[in-house]
Amino acid sequence: MCGICGELRFDGAAPDIAAISRMSDKLARRGPDHAGIYQDGPLAFGHRRLSIIDLSAHANQPMVDATLQLTLVFNGTIYNYRELRAELQTKGYQFFSEGDSEVILKSYHAWGEQCVTRFKGVFAFAIWDQHSKQLFLARDRFGIKPLYLTQDSHRLRFASSLPALLAGGGVDTTIDTVALHHHFTLHTVVPAPRTVLKGVRKLSPASTLRIDPDGNITEEVYWTLDATRPDTPLSEAEWLTATREQLAQSVKRRLLAADVPVGVLLSGGLDSSLLVGLLADQVKDLRTFSIGFEDLGGITRLPC
Repeated sequence: MCGICGELRFDGAAPDIAAISRMSDKLARRGPDHAGIYQDGPLAFGHRRLSIIDLSAHANQPMVDATLQLTLVFNGTIYNYRELRAELQTKGYQFFSEGDSEVILKSYHAWGEQCVTRFKGVFAFAIWDQHSKQLFLARDRFGIKPLYLTQDSHRLRFASSLPALLAGGGVDTTIDTVALHHHFTLHTVVPAPRTVLKGVRKLSPASTLRIDPDGNITEEVYWTLDATRPDTPLSEAEWLTATREQLAQSVKRRLLAADVPVGVLLSGGLDSSLLVGLLADQVKDLRTFSIGFEDLGGITRLPC
């Protein structure tokens, strides 16, 4: 869990570095291992790092590739980064780090905006092209990693959390009544791109957003769920086997993408118990965690 934030000016003015610093401070709990700020002309990035893959300083962010003239801030994990790295090396790309962040940079240079279709993981990231002065934002297929946006005629800002975005100032905090209706009727869920605030929206899952130097904004959906049945009907036993194979593959993929101990949050449900069962034979001393709340007089005391 890292934290990213940034600002792109449309009016030719320099970004508000003080605002980026305040936004980054609000993201400190998401990334205690390193903090960085980057500026180039109308663009500024902030990043808070939680080290999971390549724990060295080579993987710190904002990550600047001077050769490719690209800069990245990234929150998430690309589970198949090793396969992508190997493929990129056959194309002649050389790497200065061992993690997944640099793989995103090289992938963007090699395959353009369609690089997101190759990523298997959870992510929200922003790439700044120093040469073309173009900003590119992307979010994973199911929107696991958050990305909040606020925009006016002068600038666009983004951040990993709503409090961080508000810390930058200048946000319309009027309640969006339609979003509030969703919040109360959909079990506290507000579908993207809305949020409860009129001045803030979310980049939709499986979407990318490109801002050209002239201020033109293009948003595209790069993936939709294929929920169609297979051509050949499967029996119940075959469905169970196929489901188990997919789950095992998914768990194995995540195990390969970590340079730190792996743990499981026990929610008390079937999903976390299933994960522990699949991991038990693959991870020595598997760590599990659970969270409880003190109940005083029928009132749940939540942590501050």
